[in-house]
Amino acid sequence: MERPLLIVICCYLYSCKLVLSGHAIESPQYKVVHSESDFELRQYRESSWMSALVRETTSFEQATKDGFHRLYQYIHGANLNTSEITMTAPVLTSIVPSVHGPAEYYVRLYLPAKYERTPPQPSSDLNLQFDKWRSHCIAVRKFTGFAKDEHFHKEFETLVNSLNKHLNGKPAILEDELLCDCTVQCFISPFWALK
Repeated sequence: MERPLLIVICCYLYSCKLVLSGHAIESPQYKVVHSESDFELRQYRESSWMSALVRETTSFEQATKDGFHRLYQYIHGANLNTSEITMTAPVLTSIVPSVHGPAEYYVRLYLPAKYERTPPQPSSDLNLQFDKWRSHCIAVRKFTGFAKDEHFHKEFETLVNSLNKHLNGKPAILEDELLCDCTVQCFISPFWALK
C-alpha cells in the first residue's frame, strides 16, 4: 500500500515563543525516523485539525493570514457552544496545486487532545472543517524568519533537492512512498497573523 510522504518546511518565527503564560503549547506527537543536517523525517501519530480552505489568492502569505484569522475566531469562541480553545502549534498551510486555476490553500490548526474526537462545532460563517489525520511521515526543513512568498519556493526547492540527494537509494525510509502536496508548518504569533 502506498503511503504519502508529506513535505513540510518549518518556519520558526523569532517573534513567537512556544510557551504561553508559563504553559507549554500543545503540539502533535512525533518521533524522528531519519535526520540530516538540513532536514529530518518525522513519523507523526494520528491527530485532529481544524481547517480553513482559502481560495482566490495566489499569495501563500495572504492565504495563511486569511485562514488563520478564521481559525483564531474559532478558538476564541466562534463555535456553537462558545468554548475558548487553547492555542496550539503548529499552524499548517498546505498548498494544493490545481490544473484548472490558482492553487487552493488549507490553513490548519492542531486541536488539543481533549478535542481529538469531538471538537466544538465551528460557527457556520467561518466555513471551517474538522480533519482527522492518520499516522504519517513528514519531511521537515527548518528555517528562521517569516514564511513569505519570496522565501517559500527557495526553501521548498532546497528541501526537495536534499531529499533527492540524501535519500536516493535508501528504501527503508521511502519505500513505496508517494510524494504529494506541500505544507508549510509555522509557529505563528497570533499578533502577526491578525495584522
